This record gives sequence, C-alpha cells and structure tokens, in this order.
Amino acid sequence: MNILETYQNYYFVGIGGIGMSALARYFNASGKKVLGYDKTNTKLTDLLMKEGIDIVFEDTIDEKITTLQKENTLVIYTPAIKTLGILDYFNQNQFEVLKRAKVLGLITENTDCIAVAGTHGKTTTSTLVSHLCKEADLPFSCFLGGISENFRSNFLYNGTQYSVVEADEYDRSFLNLSPDWAVVTSTDADHLDIYGDKSHIEEGFKQFAALVPNDKQLFVRKGLDIGRDHKTYAVNEVADYYSDNLRMEHDKIYFDFHTPSETIKDFVWEIPGIHNVENATAALAILHNLGVDFDTLKRAIANFKGIKRRYTKHIYLNGKIYIDDYAHHPTEINAVVSSIKTFYPDKKLLVVFQPHLFSRTRDFADGFAESLGKADELILLDIYPARELQENFEGITSDWLLEKVNLDKKEKSDLSGAFEKIKEKDFDILLTVGAGNIDTLYDPICEWINSSVQSTM
Repeated sequence: MNILETYQNYYFVGIGGIGMSALARYFNASGKKVLGYDKTNTKLTDLLMKEGIDIVFEDTIDEKITTLQKENTLVIYTPAIKTLGILDYFNQNQFEVLKRAKVLGLITENTDCIAVAGTHGKTTTSTLVSHLCKEADLPFSCFLGGISENFRSNFLYNGTQYSVVEADEYDRSFLNLSPDWAVVTSTDADHLDIYGDKSHIEEGFKQFAALVPNDKQLFVRKGLDIGRDHKTYAVNEVADYYSDNLRMEHDKIYFDFHTPSETIKDFVWEIPGIHNVENATAALAILHNLGVDFDTLKRAIANFKGIKRRYTKHIYLNGKIYIDDYAHHPTEINAVVSSIKTFYPDKKLLVVFQPHLFSRTRDFADGFAESLGKADELILLDIYPARELQENFEGITSDWLLEKVNLDKKEKSDLSGAFEKIKEKDFDILLTVGAGNIDTLYDPICEWINSSVQSTM
C-alpha cells in the first residue's frame, strides 16, 4: 500500500510555492485535511484559502500545529526553505517529514507518468501536454509549475491512468520520479549553487533520462547529449519529430508537424515564439505516441490559451503591445526578446527586467548583459533575493550588472519607482520579465495602457 494512504492530515511548509500548491490542491481534492505555512500572502495563497486550505503566515507553533498527531500527519516541505521554527518542531517531534519531490514521486509511481524536464520550456511543455490530454479526454492528473489559462490552475484531476508532472531539476528533485515517458527540453547551466558547474547539471539530466525504461518514450531536443538512445524533436531542422514552415498571419502562428512517417500541415495557435513551437513539437510527439488522432490535436492546439506569465501578450487599439514573461535565465530572456524582434522587427522594445537571485546574477552576468543588450531601452530593477542574503554576495548588484549591458538607453530603478518610469518612456512594445515580484506591475500597466487608449478614442 502507498504510504500516503495512511495519513489524514497534510501540512505544507512553503505552501505558496507553485509546485507545493499543486500538491496541496491534490490532497485537498482527495478529501484530506490540508494546512500549511508560507512567509508571504499572495494571490495564489488567497485562492488556496478560498478552496478550504488553512494557511498561516507567521513562523509560530500555534494550536493548529500542536493538536496534530504524528501518526496521521505528513509534513511536506520545499528545499528552498532552509531554517524555520515550524519545520524544526515537526522534526523534533518525529513527524514524517518529506520533500515535495519525494511525495510527488509517490503519487505518480502507480501511474503512467509523463515527466517534462529542462532548464527552460518545461512549464509550457508540461502544461500543453496536460491540455492535450484533457482535450483528448485521457484519464490523467497533472502537477504543473505554472497556472494554465485553460484550467485556471496548476492542478487538474481527470483520472489516474496517466500523470503529467513538471520535473524540477532544482536540488535534483526530478530523480525522485519514476517516469514512463519523458521530455528533456534543455540542459543549460543553472542552479550552480546546487550543481557547481555545467557538467554536473548535464550529468543530473542524464541520470533523469536513465529513469525512463523505453528509448522510444524519451523525447529530447535535437543536439542535446543525454547519454542514451532516444527520440529527437526540433524546429526548422529534420529530427524524428519536427516542425517547420512557421509563419505569422493575423497574430496567429502556423506551422507544419512531421512524424517519422507523415506530415500534418497547418497547425495554428496564438502562442508566439519559435521556442514555443518547439515546446509544442515535443507535446505533439508524446500525444501522437499515446494514440491521439491529429484532428483532436489540431483542435486542442488551436484553443490552447497558454500559461500565466509565459509570454502573456496584450495588443491595444493604439498599436502598443504589452508582454509579460517569467523568464529569469539569459537563454530564456534571449528566446523571448529574439521572438519579439523576429515578428516585430521595426517596433521599439522597452524591457523591464528584475534579476532573480544574487547567485544567478553573478553566475550568468555576461549572458544577462548580452540578452538584455538586444532591447532598444532597458529599465533594470533591483535583484530579487528570494532565499539569499545580499551580505553573502558582496558587490553583486543591479548597478554592477547594468554596467555590463552595452546599451545607450538604460537605467536602474527600484520596483516601487518602476511604474512611473515606464509611463515616461516612448515604446511600441513593453516587456516585463523576471521571476520575483515584478508581476505586481502587471495590473497597473494594463490599467494604464487601457485608460490611455480610452482617452484617445
């Protein structure tokens, strides 16, 4: 029997995280008592509380904790939390305490698990796989690292034969999974505080790929060395599965999809970016191999609405375009900016970027400088520290990074002053990008551009 079935109470330490909240929703939907702690009250924690989950935001041992019994309570934590009084209490009182990745592995081990890994693209690809499963009415559940615009959630229950999971490489979490099917989108250097260097993160992905029992059920972006036989996918170059003939018509992307034996023309969707067609190619390859027909897949691709903060695009009547994206690595930023420049080559691009983590800023400073230098104008925000402290990264600041960016029109701002600076700028396209709390600018920017359009009509 799965040990998870022995518990009635589930306490989440760091419940507001995108991966943790999906698990919390799973147990809550299963009729279990779910409660937890997070240091910050967000839109996501508000939604969880509306769904009946009890959340506190103070690191105190209250009655809700002391009345829990270790025999019927499982404590789940995220490795991003290093020290916390609540976590110490559970450990000292000999509660069963497991990492999120371990619990996710236990949930999915009795399913046909479809795991999507990669330093970039895994959220879009796993969400798209889930959407295609839903449109094909396959019996599946999904645990996502972003909020699907179609589901309005990062979790969906539609059965238990299949599970779709975003396989997180941080802290080598994805090695806890038992994937029957897998995608590897990228193996770029990241999380060097965990892996040390690029060779070690590449080795981590090879270990993940080795978990897949069947070569024909492992799909890897062409050009990646994954250490074993696999199926390849690509865009604009021949692979086992590939897409080409990309073109934009009336703000929709058209492309053709090729399998080893046939070509299916004119897939169409509204998700911009060559990198997103690459993600779609991997998802289509998986669903094709699960036996889903191409008429269903075409309809599903056409009504896919995307993921919150993954190239969320608004086009206004005055011609301005606003794009918001979660990219926080140089490769991701380069993909977004390059896509904008490809499809809108003559429009003036203003980028507002918030670096995420001092360590990532330090490790990839030259890459950030190169990708940000492709903008026409840049507002660089202060570094979002997350779990890190400035005192441990002396000299690593946004001012230091800004000096490396080869751009005439550039300046630094704190988050509180960024909106006023944006309103002073002349731009055709505005891109806000980053993984911290830059998303707080989203609503004010939308309201401002909308009101500007209304005032000119």
